Amino acid sequence: MVRANGAVSLRELARVVQTSEVTVRRDVRALEAEGLLDRRHGGAVLPGGFTRESGFPQKSHLATAEKTAIADVAAGLVEEGEAVVVGAGTTTQELARRLARVPGLTVVTNSLLVAQALAHANRVEVVMTGGTLRGSNYALVGSGAEQSLQGLRVSRAFLSGSGLTAERGLSTSNMLSASVDRALVQAAAEVVVLADHTKLGTDTMFQTVPTDVMTRLVTDEPPPHDDRAATELQALADQGVQITVAGGATAAGGEGMAGRRPRRESPLPVQRRGGPTAQLRSAPASMLEQAAAGDRPRVADMRRR
Repeated sequence: MVRANGAVSLRELARVVQTSEVTVRRDVRALEAEGLLDRRHGGAVLPGGFTRESGFPQKSHLATAEKTAIADVAAGLVEEGEAVVVGAGTTTQELARRLARVPGLTVVTNSLLVAQALAHANRVEVVMTGGTLRGSNYALVGSGAEQSLQGLRVSRAFLSGSGLTAERGLSTSNMLSASVDRALVQAAAEVVVLADHTKLGTDTMFQTVPTDVMTRLVTDEPPPHDDRAATELQALADQGVQITVAGGATAAGGEGMAGRRPRRESPLPVQRRGGPTAQLRSAPASMLEQAAAGDRPRVADMRRR
């Protein structure tokens, strides 16, 4: 599977071979010891995969349930009549499919896939950048794309990437894509990063969104034994990034944040779509109640208090 796709998540491996993630993790360690693959957070890549970027067909099959949950929550952040920018990526493509239902929306994008998802949406205006087509991810890049973004101002930007760390922020493996993403960030008042747990703790070549520029991260719940991803989330929260965990019962195998993270005593505000922010007595109890409430995505914001 790694040879075919370039990368694969532990959750997907466990599902395909119908075994536990603990067993898969043990076997991945053995394969790494033989030099057949490199481990990454929540998954594995081909050896030397630090700078290798998978194409769209490979990426579209990775962490699909997690991306769906993330897109559901991110779409709830967008209000009628807003103007937003949406970058290229499989997660942002999922977001675009949901934005098609938001009336009066204006979406600026360099992604052909995002534009295609919105092409037949009623009362949604799509503005595409110029630039040169990059076939591996169906995105417009280069000076033409960057120049078309000059002077633009929107309420928020939605971006994804190849890796995310508290030290460097969001990063990607391609220089041209990184340059356009930085131009998208400059056009927005707020920056929302969409990244599933497999990207947490992964550092790739070109920085796109520094941590101090990120307003919010929408991600899914890391697996129970992925301490590095959970630690990365805590470090991002400590730097002031609003962490929104999507999934609850939606993410396959997710156990919720209760009992593991966040490691802080103060109550966390829990945001529900369509309702006010409520201060709860204890974070673990509130999050367990969310997981039991149904299959709608729930949102938990971690802010440095």
